[in-house]
Amino acid sequence: MTVKLNPNEVVLKAGDTNQVVGDKTIEGKLIVTNQRLYFKTIKEECEKFNLEILFENILEIIYYSRGLFSIKGLNVVTRDGRTISFPLKKRDEFGQLINKMY
Repeated sequence: MTVKLNPNEVVLKAGDTNQVVGDKTIEGKLIVTNQRLYFKTIKEECEKFNLEILFENILEIIYYSRGLFSIKGLNVVTRDGRTISFPLKKRDEFGQLINKMY
């Protein structure tokens, strides 16, 4: 799995996560660069769920947790009204980094 980076683009943080789409969970990696946010799927048959969000298109980052000891993650709300959910073990680190960028 590779992501084609733009000139002067640098990966700041990457981690394993899932993208929750309706009732489906798509395995992949969340990659934060100095220019955008990527979600890249692991399986080739799920490539239609690959995602690229420019920081100027992010409206809000919402932290969530379900249950006392269970899933924590981030919801990324875009300016066009979409909410994309990413369960993350290190959600605080990712959330703070993304909040600094947009």
